Amino acid sequence: MTKKKGIFNVDADINLFQKENISGIQKKLSATKASTSVTASVKVGRDLDSVMQIIIQQMTVSGYRERTMRDYVTYMEQFRKATNVEYLENITTDSIYLWLNSMAVSNQTKLTRLKCLKAILGKCFNNGWFSSKFWHGINIKVDKQVKKGAKKDDVMVLLSLLDLNTFIGLRDAVAVLTLYRTGVRINTLGQLQERHVDFDNKVLCMEGTILKNHKILKLPLDDELLHLLKVLINQNNKIRAYYGQKNSYMFIGYKGTSLNTKSTNNAISKQLNKYAKKYGLNNINPHALRRGYAKTLLEKGANLALISKALGHSNLAVTTQYLDLDVEEVADNLREYL
Repeated sequence: MTKKKGIFNVDADINLFQKENISGIQKKLSATKASTSVTASVKVGRDLDSVMQIIIQQMTVSGYRERTMRDYVTYMEQFRKATNVEYLENITTDSIYLWLNSMAVSNQTKLTRLKCLKAILGKCFNNGWFSSKFWHGINIKVDKQVKKGAKKDDVMVLLSLLDLNTFIGLRDAVAVLTLYRTGVRINTLGQLQERHVDFDNKVLCMEGTILKNHKILKLPLDDELLHLLKVLINQNNKIRAYYGQKNSYMFIGYKGTSLNTKSTNNAISKQLNKYAKKYGLNNINPHALRRGYAKTLLEKGANLALISKALGHSNLAVTTQYLDLDVEEVADNLREYL
């Protein structure tokens, strides 16, 4: 019995901040004031509601993501509930340790929340509300386990198993190659549009609005990926026309809708997790593919600064965590310098 051919068979500026979102955060800030008590020893100063409202306004103007601002508000709420501190001037090293000790979570989670609180206090310092960064010495020791990157053999096995004669198979294969050969984040992948691909100069040109660090980035594309992107665009046009969708996203759903969501767990991410389980492949997920891209650059001789720029990292320390070097590799590479 032959398969019936149809529409799914393949031939041959985002503003994350809407007014209502800001309004919701401001309401959340106001609501917390009534839910927390003030101890008798607290002196009058800058109340944390006013402080957070100013910081959120500054972050909004600076273009921070909604998720980041919500984290700021959430962790400050937790701090207030655990310490009963209501005024900025009453935040001390002791109160920060009291907050950390109140958490029944892993050290890694505590570290994440502490970094967020430190970021808030850092902004307070920049605004002239603190005379010193007394929180600077507070830290939590975490034994970080370097996550593995995707290996070329596993990526090639997956690509060989996908059916490029179907729309979903084609889309997912192009997504895998794009993630593995450019290292873009899964959120950025969902926001890519046809205009971001410069076919003449063989470059992926991305403006800051779709990147985490808000900076323009250009990445080279090879001929194989460019060819597949052209095939995908052709198929996307058919899908959109059939379902009456009007967009120019590079990666779309099977009914032509956008995959651009605030969550990292979009349709392609879910597909990759499904493939990994189905075919027994290790480290096949968006972040592992990004790490695999970094490791490939290193193996081809790219220096750390170049890799960091390609990944859009703000500092080299983050980049080094991506480069999974085992003991033997370290020994072999160091031998060249003897």
